[in-house]
Amino acid sequence: MKDNYNGALQQALHSGFNATSTTDDVIKGIDLSGKIVIVTGGYAGIGLETVRTLVAAGAIIIVPARDVQKANSNLKGISNVTVAPMDLMDPASINAFAAAFLTAYKKLDILINNAGIMWVPLQRDKRGYESQLATNHLGHFQLTAKLWPALKEANGARVVNVSSFGHQMAPFNFEDPNFKERAYETLQGYGQSKTANNLFAVELDHRGKSVGVRAFSLHPGSVLGTDLGRVAPMALFQQMGTHDENGNIYPEVAARLKTVDQGAATSVWCATSPQLNDIGGVYCEDADVAELDEGNIIHNYDDPTSLRGVKPYAVDAANAQRLWTLSEEMTGISFPAN
Repeated sequence: MKDNYNGALQQALHSGFNATSTTDDVIKGIDLSGKIVIVTGGYAGIGLETVRTLVAAGAIIIVPARDVQKANSNLKGISNVTVAPMDLMDPASINAFAAAFLTAYKKLDILINNAGIMWVPLQRDKRGYESQLATNHLGHFQLTAKLWPALKEANGARVVNVSSFGHQMAPFNFEDPNFKERAYETLQGYGQSKTANNLFAVELDHRGKSVGVRAFSLHPGSVLGTDLGRVAPMALFQQMGTHDENGNIYPEVAARLKTVDQGAATSVWCATSPQLNDIGGVYCEDADVAELDEGNIIHNYDDPTSLRGVKPYAVDAANAQRLWTLSEEMTGISFPAN
């Protein structure tokens, strides 16, 4: 069983899917009857579409939610879904959710760490940790650790981290991850949190594969119709050339964006595809394994189809091991993952 240390497996599988593939395309022929699934943030955007698709394939889904009322409203009418309270910025709530889950269920077949925040002003949790790092990585690290007994029990579980091309905005800053000594830049905070998603998948897969747990990270693509960037300053979008001076997205840019069901396709593919049975730790996009970006890919923010590839620093073995140790220290959790 190979792992993805230093991007060893970052080569396309020629899966047969592409940027226009939808969740219905990638789930075709897959039966999830009896499978237990958790999708964080599974009540909005691509998370909600992921839940819809997996339920239709027979899965039983638990959606941990910071806003339970909103989650219940958005998920109304979808069968076999249970909403439970959890806030990724609140370690006690993560522990409580995990404890309740382990009481109710013996196994967890699929954990999709989908929830996230992007380009927010500087905020800190009670521990003083920067909010994008706390929400996007540390909360999911803690959740995965607490749910580990159930993941092992599944005998073939998968953990899927919804990352982003945004990891290319910044490597992980091990010297000052919480912006205590440097000026806060939200793009840097977001970028390092997404790099952390990738590195976490690399090391989790390396440690977990011996007990039947494989891990993946992914870029969903640039998706029209989600609320992920709802608090981001318009100036950032204008700086990237995607919006005009009035804050309207350029029609030619909008035409290149994915629909929500296209955006969720890679999450569903990573969670369920038999094409990934024998590999793990890889960063995926467009329902396939992404190419290693060693400066050979030209990126233009006004052309979302060019935003692809994974940086070597985001699949580096030493970085993955170092982040694991730091995450244990920052969360106060021992997580051997074996």
